[in-house]
Amino acid sequence: MGNRNLSSGPMLNAYPDSIGGTLEDIVEVLKTEDVKGAFDSFYILPSVFNTDLDRGFSVIDYSINEQLASRQAIEDIKNLGINLKLDFILNHLSVLSPQFQDIIENGEESKYKDFFINWNKFWDGHGKMTEDGYIQPDPEVIKDMFFRKPGLPILMVRFPDGKDVPYWNTFYQEVRYDKVDAQDLMKMARKAGVKMQYITADTLAAKINAEIENGKKPSEMDFTGFENVKDIVIDGLEASRKYLGQMDLNIQSDLVWEYYDTVLKTLAEYGAKIVRLDAFAYAPKAVGEKNFMNEPSTWETLQKVQDIADKYSLSLLPEIHASYGEKTYETLAGKGYMTYDFFLPGLLIDALESQNGQHLADWALEMKQNGIDTVNMLGCHDGIPLLDLKGILPEERIQKLIDIVVGRGGYVKDLHGAKNMYYQVNATYYSALGEDDKKMLLARAIQMFMPGKPQVWYLDLFLGKNDHEAVKRAGVGGHKEINRTNLSPEDIRERLTWPAVQEQLKLLKFRKECPAFGFDADFEVLVDGSLLTMTWENQGAKATLKANLADYSYEIVTE
Repeated sequence: MGNRNLSSGPMLNAYPDSIGGTLEDIVEVLKTEDVKGAFDSFYILPSVFNTDLDRGFSVIDYSINEQLASRQAIEDIKNLGINLKLDFILNHLSVLSPQFQDIIENGEESKYKDFFINWNKFWDGHGKMTEDGYIQPDPEVIKDMFFRKPGLPILMVRFPDGKDVPYWNTFYQEVRYDKVDAQDLMKMARKAGVKMQYITADTLAAKINAEIENGKKPSEMDFTGFENVKDIVIDGLEASRKYLGQMDLNIQSDLVWEYYDTVLKTLAEYGAKIVRLDAFAYAPKAVGEKNFMNEPSTWETLQKVQDIADKYSLSLLPEIHASYGEKTYETLAGKGYMTYDFFLPGLLIDALESQNGQHLADWALEMKQNGIDTVNMLGCHDGIPLLDLKGILPEERIQKLIDIVVGRGGYVKDLHGAKNMYYQVNATYYSALGEDDKKMLLARAIQMFMPGKPQVWYLDLFLGKNDHEAVKRAGVGGHKEINRTNLSPEDIRERLTWPAVQEQLKLLKFRKECPAFGFDADFEVLVDGSLLTMTWENQGAKATLKANLADYSYEIVTE
């Protein structure tokens, strides 16, 4: 899959507006003497594209977001010798995408009507039609499906002929009704051949707007005294409703595969070497099968995407969260793909808190011995993975980690609301380590000596603390904002003087320049009580990390 042609040097990870407000501001930081030479890759999160929701993960199209970035900034990054890792959201597109907007405007006449998944066509013959116009699938064909939100994953879309059509919608959706005035209602009535006086329309508009304010759908509104125009107004409101959301793509459509080709070509032209496949395991769907990790369809789909990626010399990085015991990472590696090391963040905290690195060492050896190529990390735009540790750490030890991080101000994210199904803890990695500079530096040093390509979240590098105020501002569901604080140029200038930031940058530059490291280099790891020794050897060079998990000191020896 081309992974061996990739450098294993450090990779920066940030949103385009994480530092200073634009990608151009990040370029200026990368050019500074302090930072220059620390990274050979940059994972720019997808708000760099034309997107609307989920801070970038709801893509309208893959053109550059003109408010946050420019093609010149991307060229400047390439001129610094830094290649890119970019996202391809395989499973879905925004409601505001040209393809979905074409469906809304043209209905059955749209060339894209099968570009997305028509729920009723998908389940035809496998359920009963409800009064609301969608098929309720039979229990036996839906029992293995995994839905990320309550109810069925449907967005009802109004076609131009007034028909509501359900489309598959795994992730976010919002249906909005704009407020109306007297003229809007008079126009609705006139189109239906009914006369409505201005005062009547004005009174009804105030009543309707109050109902909209309270979150009611048109069919739920009280039309007492206005019964003669009830159906007319409900139909008018529904015809003009607006949507936000992420709509699942129909991978049975040839147009979807043409679209996939166009996207991968575009990402390669931007300078991507690695493409992260977000939510790809949701894409293959079949009646009676799972809709997440639907084997063998998942792997068949992935291979078809890889065939396209090969045309553009791209390495794919599929994103799949699964427990260690499920060995999904092993399956991916066996098929030649890179995989995320979602185990490292939790194992490192466990090693530092228990002062024992045996589990960490065992995992490092397993990766090298089995040829598992990874991108690893401490923190990231998401949370600190915990579900993934099942099978590599005992349950009580995982719970202890949860308690430690939550005790230091983190938030537990349950698996889609299920009780006792932990998924991740949201916290900055620095705060998860107790905001201890020595722990942070030792964690970074160990990351530099772990197998794989180290990815560095900007906020970890600059010792970011839990941002509880950002969580409050974000409201319900805003827990991830605890670790997404944007830093100003003044913040960066100040933090670049901090010793723990300077030391991290030295570690990054060492990892990038030292020839001892590499996907094909020789690796050894030894554990002696609280002492962890990691050694890399390649091209006649040798580098050893001697890490003391008891007092958080470390020494790097080169030959």
